[in-house]
Amino acid sequence: MGRGCLVRSEKYLLILLLVKVFVKLFNYAYNPSPAAQVHGSAFLSPQPEVAADRGRPPLRLGMVGGGPGSFIGPVHRMAAELDRRFALVAGSFSSDLSKTRAGAAAYGVTSERAYAGYREMFAAERARTDGIEAVAIVTPNHLHLPIAVAALESGLHVLSDKPATATLAEALTLRDVVRRSSGLYGLTYTYTGYPMIREARRRVARGDVGRVRKAIVDYPQGWLSSPIERQGNKQAEWRVDPARSGLGGCIGDIGVHAFNLAEYVSGARVRTLLADLSSVVPHRVLDDDCNVLLRFDGGQPGVLTASQISTGERNGLTLRIYGETGGLHWSHADPTVLTLNYSDDRSEILHASSAQFGAAARLPTGHPQGFIEAFANIYSDFADAVLGARDLIGTVIPDIEAGVRSMRFVERAIESSRAGGRWLGLEDEVTA
Repeated sequence: MGRGCLVRSEKYLLILLLVKVFVKLFNYAYNPSPAAQVHGSAFLSPQPEVAADRGRPPLRLGMVGGGPGSFIGPVHRMAAELDRRFALVAGSFSSDLSKTRAGAAAYGVTSERAYAGYREMFAAERARTDGIEAVAIVTPNHLHLPIAVAALESGLHVLSDKPATATLAEALTLRDVVRRSSGLYGLTYTYTGYPMIREARRRVARGDVGRVRKAIVDYPQGWLSSPIERQGNKQAEWRVDPARSGLGGCIGDIGVHAFNLAEYVSGARVRTLLADLSSVVPHRVLDDDCNVLLRFDGGQPGVLTASQISTGERNGLTLRIYGETGGLHWSHADPTVLTLNYSDDRSEILHASSAQFGAAARLPTGHPQGFIEAFANIYSDFADAVLGARDLIGTVIPDIEAGVRSMRFVERAIESSRAGGRWLGLEDEVTA
């Protein structure tokens, strides 16, 4: 064989080798290993027995609330069914039966499983061999407690929209019910489902930024800058109504998200706070703008702002954690990116990808993904918990204890603000 033939053969073998490497990388990106697929982060140990159960039929889900005009109901439905971990098969979507039937038709639920009330649904579904196994609660806050209690007492698992309840007293009552129930209870604090939030939490816990020194969470929205509740906006109406929302307005709607996120990622717990809450739009009873100073259990300071009257803002949630050797930054506007800056002038920019985070990221790097996918991660994790990985509740999935802490935060912030801005312990008794 001549030298030219040898060179051509070597080139051919090199090209073949490169093609094989590319194919392997491509297959890994789109089909990560089972261990990588479970929960999408090294923060948790792989649980192969749970991954194996992902081939089973979807868990049967009922929904309370979420009828025509609801924002969060369709979000829960899309998230629950995105990974085929749940199938929505029944619901009491409204207190108005005609709206419940309309909601059932829109969701693809058969008319015989569209119920006039949640108690009727729980009783009827319990009598079926194919009855629901879990329920999603997507109603205004004042209904969370009675629905959750009835569901748990019917032997169902509960995944509730936040906050857990309308008041701290209700949250404490619900905690008692959860503790004596065999059913699982979780809360959809959506932002905990983002892969890069989970990675931020892992990095902080691992000590990548050193001991935490400060946490800042800023959550501005502008959709309540004008009194749209007086113009027939259903979502605004109940949020500014203390009979349905509870004691808190903005603080209970998005402030609890910011509070939960600060504790979830930093690993620290808020010990004391000083709050200044305002009702900026005339004639509103509940707060629509919140500014809160925090002190964590290690003495670290924190700043939390939440506003729904920041005109022109959409959903501008940002989180910054600063430690002794570095800091991290995450923005909901670009949720697949996590930036770490270090004291030696290095910066590290991480991008969510299926190759690194498995099923929690779903797609190769550079492909947009966001809110629904993050929500779906919580549903997928909750399905794993139902199927045996119960330790996910309270570690990865916010539980009733997180719900109680959030309601303590709301009520202490309200009392602090009413007292003219006074430092209060989170565990102090409310006197206002």
